[in-house]
Amino acid sequence: MASNKEDMYFGDTRLRVSLTIKGERVTDEQWFICEQGSYLPDVYEEVVELLKKITLTPEIGLNLRATQTVKDRYGVTRLAGEEWLLTSETTDEYYPEIGVEVASKAKKLVLTKGQYCVVENPLDKSGRPQLGKLELRIGCSSFFLHPGEALQGGNVKSSYVLSDQQAIVLQAVNQFKDTMFKGQNRLPGDTWMIRGPIDYIPPVEVQVVKQRDQIPLSKNEGIYIQNKKTGKVRAIMGPKSYMLTAHEELWEKKLDSNIETLLKQGGGDGSGDIRKIAYFEQSIDPQMLKGRDKTRVITYRCPGNTAVQVYNYLEKTARVVFGPDLVILGPHENFNVLSLSAGKPKKCDAMRSLCLMLGPDFITDIIEVETSDHARLRLQLAFNNHFEYEKGDVESEAKIFSVGDFIGFACRKIGGRIRGQVAHVPFDEFHKHSAMIIQTAVFGVDQEGNLNIPLTFEANNLVISSVDIQSIEPVDAKMRDSLSKSVQLAIEISTKSIEASASHEASRNEQIARGQLERQKLLNEMDSEKEKTKLLELQAITAAVESTGQAKAESQAQAERMLIECESEIESAKLKAEAEEIEHMAKLETQGLLRAQELSYQKELNRMELDLEKGRADIEVKKFKSMVETLGIKTIETMSIAGPKAQANLLQGLGIQSVLVTDGTTPINLFDTAHGLIGSKQGQ
Repeated sequence: MASNKEDMYFGDTRLRVSLTIKGERVTDEQWFICEQGSYLPDVYEEVVELLKKITLTPEIGLNLRATQTVKDRYGVTRLAGEEWLLTSETTDEYYPEIGVEVASKAKKLVLTKGQYCVVENPLDKSGRPQLGKLELRIGCSSFFLHPGEALQGGNVKSSYVLSDQQAIVLQAVNQFKDTMFKGQNRLPGDTWMIRGPIDYIPPVEVQVVKQRDQIPLSKNEGIYIQNKKTGKVRAIMGPKSYMLTAHEELWEKKLDSNIETLLKQGGGDGSGDIRKIAYFEQSIDPQMLKGRDKTRVITYRCPGNTAVQVYNYLEKTARVVFGPDLVILGPHENFNVLSLSAGKPKKCDAMRSLCLMLGPDFITDIIEVETSDHARLRLQLAFNNHFEYEKGDVESEAKIFSVGDFIGFACRKIGGRIRGQVAHVPFDEFHKHSAMIIQTAVFGVDQEGNLNIPLTFEANNLVISSVDIQSIEPVDAKMRDSLSKSVQLAIEISTKSIEASASHEASRNEQIARGQLERQKLLNEMDSEKEKTKLLELQAITAAVESTGQAKAESQAQAERMLIECESEIESAKLKAEAEEIEHMAKLETQGLLRAQELSYQKELNRMELDLEKGRADIEVKKFKSMVETLGIKTIETMSIAGPKAQANLLQGLGIQSVLVTDGTTPINLFDTAHGLIGSKQGQ
């Protein structure tokens, strides 16, 4: 206990009693010593802890918690577990108390202009927390959060600054009256939108659903929009800017993966050796390669001389778009994908396409036929084709799409006809007349034996206008070799025959040409003599004209010379007269200008003299006025009466009461004057 007897200096010391002292403190009781100076603990006192005071600033406060029911040093009863805020407005320094602990330090929140926060569980006027309530606080302001209060969202928020191209969608959480809309009563769940320009801070009864920007749409651009109330989906097309309403949202249009692939590849998909695939490269949209925005309206560049069928699943109707044009899909529309045969020979479903090629085009296919003597041949044929339709007729437009695989359909039909016709013909006959046999099989003949060109398929109005046989070769290799040899021999025989006939024809043509050459020479000589005769006649006529024309020309030249001389003299006289007139007018104009200049000069001189005199007069007036103002009215008045007054004072000094001064020539009536003087004397 010797250490407890030492004098100790404590700024703030907590002590505890180790033994109950009657009438004073009990065992384990604790208290603080906050007095400045030294303190000597008693025998039964124990120093529990040495604490330092806490300085409070305008920005820092303390959250205090009562560990037991106590009355704080400000006389307020605090229940166990109760928390409260202590700031510099109450005290600048805080000393710890028994039964009170510092829960945490509180930092003042500062809201600048354009900031706000929502405080949860705010305190009422009596300092009790209002659990479940919210309070909106707007900058510019600063405050401390009391124990139990918290910021909604945990942070300070900025106000919504909206331009004229922006808006926010709001939803009422609780019922309230909206002062922005003339006190309109808002019910929980109501949704509305506010457009800029505005600086908006939502009240506690309102939550911001989303912020929206105006969507700019150029020509041929659009978006899909769904109304959340009605569920109706529609498309908005440019050129314009569109702002979604409170009950609208962007709607994503989903497409089949096959259609997505076709749109990226320009509308066609298939192996690279298919000729028609290159035709779709012109319709590739670079935006589709980057990835499709599903809320944007789907467009497809329909190539020229093609048609695209679009089906509306909501209205159960179809429409046809003819290229070159831009196909715009509505929200309930989709493409009719064509699955076509391709390759040589044709394979089903080898190519997919969004558009139907209207032609003129050609279809190439390889088919195998067998003659009546069982010779199997492979034919490569090309069919020129096109579609016949009436634009504007819905039935006619829809009919060309009635057969999905028109290529496979046409190849099967034509191949069947050719195989059926060739099966009744031996190989030798087919080899000699293959073109006629194939065309007859394809087109057929009328009663007169003429081909029924063209061939039209009534199912889809596909027209085959001609058939081109590109190659014929046997399927069997040995037969192919023997046929090649026979063909070469036939070619040699045909070549020699052609050469002999050509030689005979050349000699005959040579003889004919020589006879025509001789005849032409005789005709040319005869024509030459006729032309010589005409030339001599013309020379004689020319000589006669020359002899008579020279004299006539000389006389005409003399007359013209004299006429020109006379005219030149007359013109010279006119010019002299005009020159004298011009000179005279110039002199008159010069004199007029001189006189006008003299008058102007004299007028200006007179004006300047008048201005000079006027200026002098103004100066004199100003001088006199300034002298009068400088001397003052009283001074001038005093100066004016100074002489007579001085004389009167002089006479008074001499004892003379009155005086009369005259020049001696003017008579003066003294009767009245004397009477006045006498009267004045008697009055005195």
